[in-house]
Amino acid sequence: MRSPTTRTRRLVAGGVGLALVVGGSAGFLGRHELNEAWLKYQWRDRHYNGAVMEKALMIAGGNPTEAQNESKEAVTIAEQFAQARTAPGIVAPGAYGSAYSQIQALPSTAGTWHEVTKVPYNADDPRYRDYYSNSSGGSGYVTGRITGLAADSADHVYAAGADGGVWRSTTGGGAWTPIADALPSLSGGDLQLAGSDGSLWFSTGEANTGGTSYVGAGVFRLANPASGTFAPTDRVGGKELESTTIGRLRWGGSTVFAATNRGIWYHAAGSKAGAWTFGFAPSPSWMPRITDDAGHVLVPAGSDWTGNTSSGPTDAAYKNIVNDIAVDPKNPKHVVAAIGWRSGDTYNGFYETNDFTQGPSSWHKLPVTLGGITNSNDVGYSTFAFSKNGDRLYAMVQQPSKINSASSLAGIFVSKTGSPLGPWNKIADSAQLHNSGSALDRKGYAVGVQAWYNQFLQVDPANADHVWAGLEEVFETKDAGSHWSAVSPYWNFNFPCWSYDDAKNTCPLAGHPDQHSVTVGTSGGKPVVLFGNDGGVYRRPVNGTVNANGNATDLVSVSRDGTLGALQYYSSSVGKDPSGTGVVVSGGLQDNGVSNLRKVAPNGTNGDTEMGSNFGGDGGDGAADPRNGCNQLQEYTNLAVYVTNNCATNPNSTVNQGTATSWSLDPGDPNARFIAPIGLDGGNPDNAIFGGQYVYTASKVWAARDKSALTKVFDLGAGHSATAVSMQNGTAYVSWCGPCNNNGFTRGIATNAGGTWHQLTLDSAFPNRFVQGLTIDPADGNHAYAAINGFSRRFTEGPGAGVGHLYETSDGGAHWTDASGNLPDVPASSIKRLANGALVLGTDLGAFYRASGSTSWQRLGSGLPLTVVMDIEVAPDGNLYAATHGRGMWSIPAPQ
Repeated sequence: MRSPTTRTRRLVAGGVGLALVVGGSAGFLGRHELNEAWLKYQWRDRHYNGAVMEKALMIAGGNPTEAQNESKEAVTIAEQFAQARTAPGIVAPGAYGSAYSQIQALPSTAGTWHEVTKVPYNADDPRYRDYYSNSSGGSGYVTGRITGLAADSADHVYAAGADGGVWRSTTGGGAWTPIADALPSLSGGDLQLAGSDGSLWFSTGEANTGGTSYVGAGVFRLANPASGTFAPTDRVGGKELESTTIGRLRWGGSTVFAATNRGIWYHAAGSKAGAWTFGFAPSPSWMPRITDDAGHVLVPAGSDWTGNTSSGPTDAAYKNIVNDIAVDPKNPKHVVAAIGWRSGDTYNGFYETNDFTQGPSSWHKLPVTLGGITNSNDVGYSTFAFSKNGDRLYAMVQQPSKINSASSLAGIFVSKTGSPLGPWNKIADSAQLHNSGSALDRKGYAVGVQAWYNQFLQVDPANADHVWAGLEEVFETKDAGSHWSAVSPYWNFNFPCWSYDDAKNTCPLAGHPDQHSVTVGTSGGKPVVLFGNDGGVYRRPVNGTVNANGNATDLVSVSRDGTLGALQYYSSSVGKDPSGTGVVVSGGLQDNGVSNLRKVAPNGTNGDTEMGSNFGGDGGDGAADPRNGCNQLQEYTNLAVYVTNNCATNPNSTVNQGTATSWSLDPGDPNARFIAPIGLDGGNPDNAIFGGQYVYTASKVWAARDKSALTKVFDLGAGHSATAVSMQNGTAYVSWCGPCNNNGFTRGIATNAGGTWHQLTLDSAFPNRFVQGLTIDPADGNHAYAAINGFSRRFTEGPGAGVGHLYETSDGGAHWTDASGNLPDVPASSIKRLANGALVLGTDLGAFYRASGSTSWQRLGSGLPLTVVMDIEVAPDGNLYAATHGRGMWSIPAPQ
């Protein structure tokens, strides 16, 4: 989820929707996200500038309330990421596995990838105290979203990145080593150590309903986690949990349970052999037909599961979402589950079985009375936590009917009987948590506004009254909820201890917003608790100290050494360093602004010892002048583009827009996508192109100071949004979609090839799928390529396999041919044509290369983790730079 991560003027749009490759029905996606964004923006403005909401006024014609209402109807990032890849609603098990097998069969080019961003990333870097950065906010050193954490009592800590695989530390946090790079999916769902034998279980497929979540390849078990590494042969069961999301793994006796978006499944905890057993789904007729590796349909006795999806395949992914499972420590056959869609549905509620071995018919829905909620349909995303001996059951509950409110948190509750029937006592709500030292505004952007997206609960194994609760911030109680402390607040900006001047800033480290995972372990033999969030991993003693405001004074980032390389890039930008040494590498990141690393040498060595964040909030698409990498275009979201000529270096700035070294070029487009495409002319980098509903160009863009520098050159059409742009010597191609979800999906391409702007009439050879990347032949503007996202098996247009991922035109778009050749069937995002005629393609499972004159593809080099390559750029140092969405930025010499 995007955080309100600039203290001054940064607008934030929400990141929601079911995990990537799983959703896409606008009717089921929450519509509150951009309303939330305006509330955040209004809150920030009120506290720091006292100015009107420029963006809101622009949209609403001067009425902020109208802007907030309008924003409720906007399409947001979650839906947009899902739109790119969904095959109506659900991708059948086997899609990723098949693509992985195809990739393994390909030869590789020479050359080895180098991890450019394997350096500390300082969100509070004092070099970049520009008006549009978040420096001094208190996040410290950060990395990407951490969705799973596990730890033992011997200083071993394990962290799962959102799409970065599993990392191991043997020092209680720090000096991290990746241990899952050989797996077919690096998307992190959950990470747990089995108490019986110490094995490490990794569920792939992130279940957070944030837009940049990816499905996985099942569950993997590592027998010797302290020294071993995961291998594909460590998969538990077969393909039955492939292409799912798995939010929780829970143990009961000799059984492990998986909470998935396709119901509850279970398996023997001590073995990898045998298929997972289907446990329960509340809406079985919406389930896809799932078979084991031998082809047997996994239908338990007594189930009414028919494998029927004819009732609405585009909605099927929303009908059986299991958020959490709790196994009674006193009776491992007694299992409780929180099941439901965060926007509300008839199946939502708490479910229970007194003997799961009796099959699906043993499960029943419980009556719910929680803090005034009497209708179980109004129980949304929820998290459970039993005390060690089972005498208490805690629950954090999100309320769908309040999803458009300042907070959708119903509350934190405890059943002191340990029974899911209660009685439930409310021990915290949004107001109480706000008063415990929160940095969030109670009226505009209140505690629990993202309760539908990020939650955790953890009971201290040594003290049933000691509980940690994660929402946007981390809260702690040591007396079962009578008193709470916001031990890791959103940021420090609105606290009296904060000062822009580091010499006067007495605030402790705040940590990073948006909490996803928690574990208790040791560091130096002493008990610690670790929190995983959108900024990485933070640690403090189990029995730590707080200041007068209730904020922890002993929080530390264990990402500070730069070895936890889980950064989630949307884009990469590279240009020569103005110092004359190396290049400047910058890139837009999920919830971590824009990173800036200077003096990077062609061999990958860095002049800077650490990266700094020179632009706050979400960093979207971007571009850099290849002649001067400190000339940068930096996108926030929704085509809010800024230009800087000095890498936004501004160490002496005050918090004042007048001293900023970045200038807004935001055209106020009515229908720009969350990550809207921008680019430079490959033949003249002084010219730029931007895509929303309208296409904009700018000449002499590096001298631009406001939106008047942009010229509106073409209207893609009402309801249409640009998905990719490319320009070469003045000739441009712009792809669009609209509607962009599966219900009525349409796409198109506009171009000025031939001299005037026009819509192409795409022939029947061009698939009705999402166009994610474009590139143009520098020698011939009529020769271009389009990269196609989505699995080809069952996408919007209906046909099965055989629809390619790269298409080529030689006549300005009048006709297209499939140039995929032997490419694996995997979503493609970025395509670049090199000067020698070769092609480089970035996909959800790495990067591929096709030599000039060849029709066959190879894997590009060796050493790149099998993660999502969002963007590939050709740099002036002769290298190719790949922005991955989970493993940072990598480079490799361009093949000759």
